[in-house]
Amino acid sequence: MTSDIVIKLVLSVGSIPRPGPDKESDWAHNPSAITLSVMDVGAIKSQLDTLGSVYQDRSIKSFSGTFQLIEIYCLDPLNNTIVFSNKPSLPSLLENSYPGVPEKKDKVKKIGVLTSGGDAPGMNACVRAVVRYGISKGCEVFAIYEGYQGLVDGGIKRMDWKSVRGYLAVGGTTIGTARCMPFKTREGRLQAAENLIKNGIDALIVCGGDGSLTGADVFRSEWSGLNQELLESNRITQEESETYKYLTIVGLVGSIDNDMSSTDITIGAVTSLHRICEAVDSIGTTALSHSRAFVVEVMGRHCGWLALAAGIATGADFVFIPERPPAEDNWEETLCAVAHRHRQLGKRKTVVIVAEGAMDKNLNHIKADDIKKILSERLGLDTRVTTLGHTQRGGSPAAYDRILATIQSVAAVDAVLSSTPDTPSPMIGMNNNEVTSGHLMNAVKLTHEVAEAIEKKDFARAMELRDPQFIEELEAYTATTILDDNTMLLPPHRQLRIGIIHVGAPAGGMNAATRTAARYAINRGHKPFGIYNGFPGLARGSVEELSWIAVDGWTSRGGSELGTNRAVPGEAVDMGMVAYQLQRYNIQSLLIIGGFEAFSSLIKLEEARHQYPSLCIPIACIPATVSNNVPGTDFSLGSDTALNAIVDSCDAIIQSARSSRRRVFVVEVQGGRSGYLAVEAGLASGASTIYIPEEGVNLSRLQSDVRHLMAMYMDDSADKSEGRIILRNETVSKTYTTDVISDILKEEGHALFDSRTAVLGHIQQGVNPSPLDRIRATRLAKCSLDFFERHTAATLERAHSLSGPAPIDLCRVEQSAAVIGLSGADVTYRCVKELIPLTDMKNRKPLDAWWLPHRPLVDLLSGRGLFTPQAQATMNRSN
Repeated sequence: MTSDIVIKLVLSVGSIPRPGPDKESDWAHNPSAITLSVMDVGAIKSQLDTLGSVYQDRSIKSFSGTFQLIEIYCLDPLNNTIVFSNKPSLPSLLENSYPGVPEKKDKVKKIGVLTSGGDAPGMNACVRAVVRYGISKGCEVFAIYEGYQGLVDGGIKRMDWKSVRGYLAVGGTTIGTARCMPFKTREGRLQAAENLIKNGIDALIVCGGDGSLTGADVFRSEWSGLNQELLESNRITQEESETYKYLTIVGLVGSIDNDMSSTDITIGAVTSLHRICEAVDSIGTTALSHSRAFVVEVMGRHCGWLALAAGIATGADFVFIPERPPAEDNWEETLCAVAHRHRQLGKRKTVVIVAEGAMDKNLNHIKADDIKKILSERLGLDTRVTTLGHTQRGGSPAAYDRILATIQSVAAVDAVLSSTPDTPSPMIGMNNNEVTSGHLMNAVKLTHEVAEAIEKKDFARAMELRDPQFIEELEAYTATTILDDNTMLLPPHRQLRIGIIHVGAPAGGMNAATRTAARYAINRGHKPFGIYNGFPGLARGSVEELSWIAVDGWTSRGGSELGTNRAVPGEAVDMGMVAYQLQRYNIQSLLIIGGFEAFSSLIKLEEARHQYPSLCIPIACIPATVSNNVPGTDFSLGSDTALNAIVDSCDAIIQSARSSRRRVFVVEVQGGRSGYLAVEAGLASGASTIYIPEEGVNLSRLQSDVRHLMAMYMDDSADKSEGRIILRNETVSKTYTTDVISDILKEEGHALFDSRTAVLGHIQQGVNPSPLDRIRATRLAKCSLDFFERHTAATLERAHSLSGPAPIDLCRVEQSAAVIGLSGADVTYRCVKELIPLTDMKNRKPLDAWWLPHRPLVDLLSGRGLFTPQAQATMNRSN
């Protein structure tokens, strides 16, 4: 800051001086003042001394004695109080929410938030986001403890910004949930209405299952009558009755079962799947050791999503779900046939997953103990039963649930503020990777129809009511696991020789995709070939046919079993040798699994087709990279695994920082030139801010962040100071490295807080792939083989009709070289030539990034009242 200080006072001609205060009194008690925040108060004092101005010096040392708060009180010529302070200004949203700050006189919106029904990981993230985003919008937010019981008993507490610190990493619901029989009665709801009105609350955000959300909507429908009854019995005043004439309800679906219609996923379901997969992976090792069979019962009374997803993610031998019971009358024989066939192929373990609501087609319940008896008596397998129970609800929320809960809760607050008395109660959901708002009771009605369809044995209807992704995943599981009995074989002339290669850095899900591709290929009569060590390995002829048992257990393995590197054909590897080896092994379709190098390889192979006939085959690229920077997909395999690894590490780092008090960690994350990991991990971990390539970082930005951190730490109480983190993308700046940023924070923080660094490095690749990455890998691998079959069918049929051999160049159309990715919940097939114009080749990422609108929320929810200029620019660009 420059030392040239100029104090300029401009007086209006008509200004009238006010009486000056007593020079002996404390000017800090003056009722009004203009406060100017400056860094160098000493320079101000020097100028005031030069001017001969009278002033009062108020200096206070921080609790540690390492920072001195200086406030200079002086008077302008009209005797108005002017304050110069070196204390950074807290955002206005914080000032309005802290105890001791005078409330605004204008009427503000008061919102209640409650969690109800069975607890679900991510509910705390909901409460945190509702509280902080609500405060940022000028609302007062109240937590209603113990669900509807708190409404009846008056368990209502106003929340401030600090009330929800640490909520992100905590499972369950800190504000509680409980069964409430009184709320089901008219008198109970009357008492609940009185409690809300007395607290000035006329909007409720409810996070729970279909029963909880139905109860909320019933409460709203009765509100007018309850209001009138309270007025007539003199329990509320006429003014209160008029002021709180309408009640707004917004629903968020918190359910581990993922059983709500009109949304692709519910809050808590993914974390519950994590718990199941962790348990089944652990069970798998002991089952393998003793060659045992295990029957694992999971939750899901009317919805089989958990059982199905866990079956796919763990490679289970058989799955029982309510919506699709076994078609055979004698399902026991089918189960035994599958288990016996897998044993004959070389498996040493058998795992069966059964949903608690599973039944046969005659609606007879299928119980875990019944399955155990069948496997033991008919196959002679040493069989054990494991019922996971409430472990499925426990633990810290997965990164996905934290993000889902946060962005949906922001939408819920917006829905409250835009609601009118005529607006039907909305339910905030997630469809095709976008937050949506739909009719709450319509969603509840469709949800109940699933159970009704099952009860009527209309299983086709029950499946129709599930989202298309559920059906696709079931088909993929069945095709790769159950129907391995020659019933899916293609005619010999349609059977292909398929190469599978990994390119780029290792990523969680590569092995799961390879396992699915190999097994589905074998079930269809194709021959899968593993190509070891990427394109250099292919050039050397490191090619080996994969058997069914060779890929057993690959679903849960991280890294790359085939080996991978970044070499791209036509650049680091001779294209002619690649073409030669493909022709030598008669590879008729090529599946490339990898990151941006895999995408670049696809481009090079497609460009070289005119020169090498052996490259005129279907080539599919499944994006697999922690950076999530491949065009043609919303999610790359490995990105979810990386997010969970980062968030787990950040939770541990925050714990360390909190234990040390007043410490900031600058955490470096991967991502190349894409800020995806930093943005999403920042949102999931509660980072104070993030630095990403899309915005860059400069000295003024760092100064702003230092002042923000100083404000937060000076506002902390001495005994409850928080540890905080900042996430820095690895490539955001060559000048402002992780160490440099940490040093700047430490120096400019005036010893108010300490700073440390943490470089996560290859930890971000994860140990085991996350369940989402395993499931996505399974879908995409199956779809890739279907893609190969579609693009070779006509040529192979023509060659067969002419009684000739299959040609080397099976297809030349541009569409046969494509990225197989995910757009929302749908699998897409994007031609590589179509994607090149949509790609920033220099920075190795798509031109469009669906996740950029999440960026401003990181700063907003960490305590900034206004977006930074860079964040606002990011939001503008994304829109």
